[in-house]
Amino acid sequence: MANSQLNSGNPRVDIEYRKKKSAEEMKHQVVSFAMMIFLTLIAFAVVAMKASAWFIVPFIILLAVVQVVFQLYYFMHMKHKGHEAPTMFIYSGLLVGLITILAFTTIIWW
Repeated sequence: MANSQLNSGNPRVDIEYRKKKSAEEMKHQVVSFAMMIFLTLIAFAVVAMKASAWFIVPFIILLAVVQVVFQLYYFMHMKHKGHEAPTMFIYSGLLVGLITILAFTTIIWW
């Protein structure tokens, strides 16, 4: 299916193309991993500063959301074509989870 578009009939060209794409993908994954480590170090530094909890909690949640996006798009390969159905299910699950959290928060605090 997706690989049939990559088949040029020349095995040497196909292998070179796959090597180039694999190297490019590996570069993206290493950069993403480095960014996630950096975001984790930032979170540890913010907690070590002993700042106000009103700042720390939302900031760490924001960093966690950014890390989830990195995880989904780079490590789970959600940026590739042909992953529309899993992407829709993941985002639907996130939406249901967010609505559930908002509903319980509203019920408890209101």
